[in-house]
Amino acid sequence: MGESGIQETQPPQATAGLGGKDKHNEDFSPVEQVRLTVPHTDDPTLPVWTLRVWILGILSCCVLSFLNQFFSYRTEPLVISQITVQVATLPIGRFLHAVLPAAKFRIPGFRSRVFSLNPGPFNVKEHVLITIFASAGSAFGYGSPFAVGVVTIIKAFYHRKISFSAGWALVITTQVMGYGWAGLLRKYVVEPADMWWPSTLVQVSLFRALHEKDEARMSRAKFFLIALICSFCWYLLPGYLFSTLTSISWICWAFPHSVTAHQLGSGMRGLGLGSLTLDWTAVASYLFSPLVSPFFAIVNVFLGFVLIVYVVIPTAYWGLDLYGAQKFPIFSSHLFTAQGQSYSVSAIVNDRFEIDLAKYEEEGKIHVSMFLALSYGFGFATMASTLTHVSLFYGREIHERFRASYKGKEDIHTRLMRKYKDIPSWWFLVLLGVALAVSLVLCIFFNNEVQLPWWGLLFACFMAFAFTLPVSIITATTNKTPGLNIITEYILGMIYPGRPIANVCFKTFGHVSTSQAVSFLADFKLGHYMKIPPRSMFLVQLIGTVIAGTVNMVVAWWLLSSVDNICQDDLLPPGSPWTCPADRVLFDASVIWGLIGPKLIFGRLGTYNAMNWFFLGGAVGPVIVWLLHKALPNQSWIPLINLPVLLGATASMPPATAVNYNSWIVVGTIFNFFVFRYRKMWWQRYNYVLSAGLDAGVAFMAVLLYFSVGTENKRLIWWGTRGEHCGLAVCPTAKGVAVDGCPVT
Repeated sequence: MGESGIQETQPPQATAGLGGKDKHNEDFSPVEQVRLTVPHTDDPTLPVWTLRVWILGILSCCVLSFLNQFFSYRTEPLVISQITVQVATLPIGRFLHAVLPAAKFRIPGFRSRVFSLNPGPFNVKEHVLITIFASAGSAFGYGSPFAVGVVTIIKAFYHRKISFSAGWALVITTQVMGYGWAGLLRKYVVEPADMWWPSTLVQVSLFRALHEKDEARMSRAKFFLIALICSFCWYLLPGYLFSTLTSISWICWAFPHSVTAHQLGSGMRGLGLGSLTLDWTAVASYLFSPLVSPFFAIVNVFLGFVLIVYVVIPTAYWGLDLYGAQKFPIFSSHLFTAQGQSYSVSAIVNDRFEIDLAKYEEEGKIHVSMFLALSYGFGFATMASTLTHVSLFYGREIHERFRASYKGKEDIHTRLMRKYKDIPSWWFLVLLGVALAVSLVLCIFFNNEVQLPWWGLLFACFMAFAFTLPVSIITATTNKTPGLNIITEYILGMIYPGRPIANVCFKTFGHVSTSQAVSFLADFKLGHYMKIPPRSMFLVQLIGTVIAGTVNMVVAWWLLSSVDNICQDDLLPPGSPWTCPADRVLFDASVIWGLIGPKLIFGRLGTYNAMNWFFLGGAVGPVIVWLLHKALPNQSWIPLINLPVLLGATASMPPATAVNYNSWIVVGTIFNFFVFRYRKMWWQRYNYVLSAGLDAGVAFMAVLLYFSVGTENKRLIWWGTRGEHCGLAVCPTAKGVAVDGCPVT
């Protein structure tokens, strides 16, 4: 390895706050959190491209992409994050160091360069690259690529055909396109010290904790193994033997014949009053692990959840009966007729996969549950309030940091990175060009499968490029990422209605590629903080993206072809996990925004045109809070009112359910308030390790159960495997509405 090349400068005491004027501190970083967390050292002699990186990185990428795609179709779609791999690969990497031969050798064509299968101890830079591979396997935190959902709704919901090659091209190009946007913007949102990306500091902290000398009686590796074994064994109960433990809705048990009681008490199809779970997948699904969420975020979600679920929804449903809400279930992502019956979407789709307006007039307008209607309204309000809130409370700060990014102010981390070869911009331009060319081929020659015209693709790319920089700056400085999903759906739905798949493809290229770009940039910043050579980051992210996308498509194709009635919850046996809740919501969105279009639903002639007032309410709300803050500057609690967070607290519902939120809030409060406050040393040492162990144990048992008993359709039939026993939660309460399996009032 040669002599140590560590460049070290002792950091000063972190006394200056964010944006402080201490020039000595700002030489290290103008952001106090970065000064306290990120090491100010680098050893450029550490080996990076080792056999361990390739073996563990590619294996981690494949395993995580398989598991996350596998889980994405289940009722509780657990997302296995890269933190699991981050913890699990440390002892494996050290084991490989102990067993691999250290002999050196030369390869013809590489001149006098010497190689070794074991160039030294397993180091933190190898660990970071393996984790970036794993991040690609978890779709950079999303679990499964959004584009796979497009393939799913075509095959499982619309029952139409799409070729594997077209689906694969859609998955890969949308992600690679996001990578291209990210690469072109690195100079503005990665290198500047003011762009500090708060979310990456958790990863940096965990890397430092894992690589510090560990001489404790209970090492992190041992604790991880114990947590994994316990989680693995326990999941046999909720995963197979006693599935009712996933949602313990005791109110339904106490009042088995009351529709209202079931609507109140059901954790999966109602408001979840008093419901709880003993299933880690229900805790960590949709909102991710509560053990890694800061307590202030949990409080904001709790307040918004209580306000919307236990105040607004009951008032609108039972108190006001808005839009005839009592004709439909209180909580559902399904579509209904005006009489409360299930809406036959296939009846209004013609042979060209477009809306048949005559059939639509015959079937009547689409209606949705009160919860889904208001979730769109709150989505409008959240989007508008995000723009207003960020402009008023962060506008000056973002403007200053945007200017700072152009000025190119460097901190010690940027200076340390100067010793490594940078990535030429033409690499990213080539990627963008190839991705765009393949996408155009997809839209022109496979148009009958994806419906999106070539001009729609270019329009989506323009939107993605225009929004990626401001969205990245907001995320890098405030840790909040505004979404473009509603904007993209609304725009194409207005100008190109009647084509459902065109709408979701436009959303994929316009919104999802921006989200992917933000995720890539966050990983670039992690590599920046950990002093990973940029070209190594480029290769790992690109290779990981292609491998993960391919595995995602293979797994999706396999499940869609092998699981009978997958995603058809009305045809699946009771308790079946293959309900595809996220894809159901995507399907409904494709019908609402694409097939029928916003003009016929939210427009002047639409049933839900009043929902547009949420845009105004969301835009005005932060102005009121800001004016109160200016009028009462001494009231420190006023600027803590974060309307985008409060209004968007239930953005994951549906497909998330009340029991997911209840359990997530309770578990998060226990660990990130009580344990963090009263057992801080334990929390610092084991909290993230426990989260990773629980994720890994559940994942391995779920896959084992599927291949051992799931493929043979061997099921236990008894009271504890018949769901949560809240069957009446899906019933309407309006008088005279007859629905199969429901009492008529």
